[in-house]
Amino acid sequence: MRVLYVDDDRVQAVLFAEACRALGDVEIECAACGAEALELLAEFRPDLLVLDLHLPDTNGAQLLPELRRALGREVPAILCTAEDDAPARRAAAAGFDGCWSKPVDVAVVMTELVRRAAGSPPLG
Repeated sequence: MRVLYVDDDRVQAVLFAEACRALGDVEIECAACGAEALELLAEFRPDLLVLDLHLPDTNGAQLLPELRRALGREVPAILCTAEDDAPARRAAAAGFDGCWSKPVDVAVVMTELVRRAAGSPPLG
């Protein structure tokens, strides 16, 4: 499975990347902003998008359709946010397939990635 993680919080990006690498069969690329994420698509074709809500040059809700359009397909996406203001509802309304709270819960991330790699329904 290939995952694109977009978050300007370097600590969160490292934590998420290490959780993915621990699984062994997950390739991950991290971007700190929307522009960088779009640039990565020239060489990296993800199977899953994980986007922070607040980015320096855009927000996750605006970036999601841009990434899907650039990929030319509907890629599953998870919103990752530290906001407490009904993030799951906001994520669903913006077209995300699920929502994870920050700080990232490594056990939740690993369980969800294993489920998605196996083709099981998402926990989101």
